[in-house]
Amino acid sequence: MEQERRRYPIGIQTFEKIRKEGFVYVDKTAVIYDLVSVNSIYFLSRPRWFGKSLLVSTLDAYFSGRKELFEGLAIAGLEKDWVEYPVLHFDFSGTKYFSLEDLEGQFRIQLTEWERLYGSDPLEKTPAERMQGIIRRAYAMTGRQVVFLVDEYDAPLLDSADNPQLQARLRNMLRSFYSVIKKNDPYLRFVFITGVTKYSQMSIFSELNSLQNISMKDCFSAICGITADELASQLHHDVEVLARENGETTV
Repeated sequence: MEQERRRYPIGIQTFEKIRKEGFVYVDKTAVIYDLVSVNSIYFLSRPRWFGKSLLVSTLDAYFSGRKELFEGLAIAGLEKDWVEYPVLHFDFSGTKYFSLEDLEGQFRIQLTEWERLYGSDPLEKTPAERMQGIIRRAYAMTGRQVVFLVDEYDAPLLDSADNPQLQARLRNMLRSFYSVIKKNDPYLRFVFITGVTKYSQMSIFSELNSLQNISMKDCFSAICGITADELASQLHHDVEVLARENGETTV
């Protein structure tokens, strides 16, 4: 029956849009609450189209204090404070990286946007210098530590996989950029970096000795994707509807 149908967010990776427009959301917020409560600097790798961008968007909403978006979800009964932090959300999937200028352009676009919010300093020239200035000014202006979220961090490296010289130049710029995290630890509440794979051999995160790779940790294995338990519980109704319309059973 028509009233049984629910809307699925095909191609939608924004938590706010999913919640406001009534799309199905498989509740991951209990695991997210554990994540934000245990440590502060994480790395997660998952395949493409596995829910990484939605997870980062959900973290953005949570740390922005968007309590209204989480009504009815598990975290609503767990979180009591709903503090609003300054959130710096960087998505590297906005372009293809066929030259160093492509990466410089993405840095310029994103950093300029944050500088409009938190100010700039003409002495800050490189992406790393500008990022450090943004973090410290955001902390000074709000009185709260900064949340830094990175989606598809490895997009520049994947795009340049067949060009070792370009990849080396991109890697050096990225390594310099991420070195800011260690230098500004007192000003950071939470750091979350995600991508398809971890380029450990390239030493991009060599200075981040506090970085926790949770990609293979059982306690966070269900933070992306859909588990068998979620399919049988949160999506059970939809599975039954699909089976009935196809003349099949659910077992």
